[in-house]
Amino acid sequence: MEIIDILSKLEDGEITKEKAEGMIKDICFNTTRLKMIDNLARIDLCRESRSSIPEVVYVEGKKPEIAANALFELAKERGRAMGTRINSNFIEHVKKTVPLGYSVKIYDDARIAIVWKEGHEMNETGGRIGIIAAGTSDTPIAEEAKVTAMEMGCRVFTAYDVGVAGIHRLFNPLEKMLKQDVHILIVVAGMEGTLPTIVKSLVNLPVVAVPTSVGYGVGKDGFAAMCTMLQSCSPGIAVVNIDNGFGAGVFSSLIARKIAKNE
Repeated sequence: MEIIDILSKLEDGEITKEKAEGMIKDICFNTTRLKMIDNLARIDLCRESRSSIPEVVYVEGKKPEIAANALFELAKERGRAMGTRINSNFIEHVKKTVPLGYSVKIYDDARIAIVWKEGHEMNETGGRIGIIAAGTSDTPIAEEAKVTAMEMGCRVFTAYDVGVAGIHRLFNPLEKMLKQDVHILIVVAGMEGTLPTIVKSLVNLPVVAVPTSVGYGVGKDGFAAMCTMLQSCSPGIAVVNIDNGFGAGVFSSLIARKIAKNE
């Protein structure tokens, strides 16, 4: 629980001043708590209290046992934990070692693993996000953004394979997202990366553009797509790093949650 939530409960008369003071002291005391894993990794148990962004385990480059242990410890403390950029060795290890009373879900396309304590319930924030991907090759990065946003309590609406090579495919799913009153759009594209500019020219919402490393020749590794997005002539676009679906999901969730809270 964040301090603003405690103050809201106090204002509404749900808790006493003494109770609110104790809860705030607990938050202040706990915002620097770290947990050492295998004498190597230091997981931040209270990142979410400070920043509204939960601690997440980046699995790539880590030994499977260290990454899995970090996930299990986070789930023990928070009830739920997420690992990104997972691989087959990690998946095999985490499935074999998940503790009793915990469950694991693997999102293969997103390369994300979720571990949670059985009985733990997700908190929905009311945030609504639309995610649009230009081509099917961009789907894994879009899925990474989707799962990240869902883990931050947002509802997500998706439309894939609606790129500029057949722009007529975009209009119907975009209209549906607008009818769902989404707060922000994430647009994922590789190759020349034009789709975010077109989408922003059609909507009155902020757009988070995600370049992907899909492409070849001058478009190799996503640099052409990134340059196009940074050079966009449609104002109102923010660009994240190449293949950074996670970052797009976090950024968009913070905005969507804030808007939803004020609705």
